[in-house]
Amino acid sequence: MQPAKRLEKIPPYLFAEINRKREELVAQGIDIINMAVGDPDKPTPAHILQAMHAAIDDAANHNYPPYQGMPAFREAAVEWMERRFGVTGLNPYSEVISSIGSKEAIHNTFLAFVEAGDYVLIPDPGYPVYRTATIFAGGEPFTMPLKAENQFLPDLNLIPEEVARKAKLLWINYPNNPTGAVASLEFFGELVAFCRQYDILLCHDHAYSEMAYDGYKPPSVLQVPGAKDVAIEFHSLSKAYNMTGWRIGFVVGNAEGIKCLSQVKTNVDSGVFKAIQKAAIAAYQTDAAELQSLMSVYQNRRDIVIQGLQALGWQIAPPKATLYIWVPVPPGYSSTEFANLLLDKCGIMVPPGHGYGASGEGYIRIALTIPDERLQAAMQRMQQAGIRYA
Repeated sequence: MQPAKRLEKIPPYLFAEINRKREELVAQGIDIINMAVGDPDKPTPAHILQAMHAAIDDAANHNYPPYQGMPAFREAAVEWMERRFGVTGLNPYSEVISSIGSKEAIHNTFLAFVEAGDYVLIPDPGYPVYRTATIFAGGEPFTMPLKAENQFLPDLNLIPEEVARKAKLLWINYPNNPTGAVASLEFFGELVAFCRQYDILLCHDHAYSEMAYDGYKPPSVLQVPGAKDVAIEFHSLSKAYNMTGWRIGFVVGNAEGIKCLSQVKTNVDSGVFKAIQKAAIAAYQTDAAELQSLMSVYQNRRDIVIQGLQALGWQIAPPKATLYIWVPVPPGYSSTEFANLLLDKCGIMVPPGHGYGASGEGYIRIALTIPDERLQAAMQRMQQAGIRYA
């Protein structure tokens, strides 16, 4: 049996490797504090479950769904975009499509637009799927380094003219995984102008749009005037509504981008189970106070970790958004060496920053998806092991 050569270019998926190693250690009886994966630990809210139960009991939902999503789901997505971001005028029938979470929609976008020899502009560090999907599609990834001195925003001036002219897609993700950085509408405006100049489809992975703290509200790139001419935005219910396993989201924006993505999807999958779409409609009606209550849980966890790290010598500011804290490793360690130190000395599992790209070297990522007491225990274990930022 001879696998495709493209697989030789693709490393094992970062989180699959992390989970495999965790299972090995747990089998050895080691108490592992797993701060590696951004999988919310809270249950899906009750009103969403109730909507799902009712939809499952209705036999009308047991057949194939519309490929692009049920009209009611797409209309609910458009209404949510208007309530949440003030984005008006979206057409639910030509500018919105349902997705099986964000991951498959991200991958299918590459299949829709990228051919051999095309460049794709991707953030580094960034969600690993941006790079692997480029390779699957036969394109060439061109990395945009995200540096602390530039607030983890890409510097468009570093993109060579010849690369920009051959680029098909530019990917951004704010609030950002893994750095926790945020971006302003002004910066989004710069990106829209850049993509218009070079005829590039701007793809905004907005998976963490609701995971924000201290009153901060992340903007949508579609709030920029004219953005719909060049941009599509990916939304997921996974994080904000504790629905990672449900696999439901939507893509919205440029009609041609949605049309091309739809052409791929209709040949690859058969849409999202109608009952899940009806549960998602209920999710988009979640009371703002209930959503804020959930965010306060993560904000408190963020503060536990930030204060713990500060007590151990880290000069680190609390992120405004996401489920993550991007932590510089102490001098003298690589990101892998420090991640291994935490595992060996403390039983703490975190991903090394270079797993998100070369520019992630020198960092680890902490996920806030375990209970308060486990986060407190992690900080105590580091203190007891004498681990400090010197």
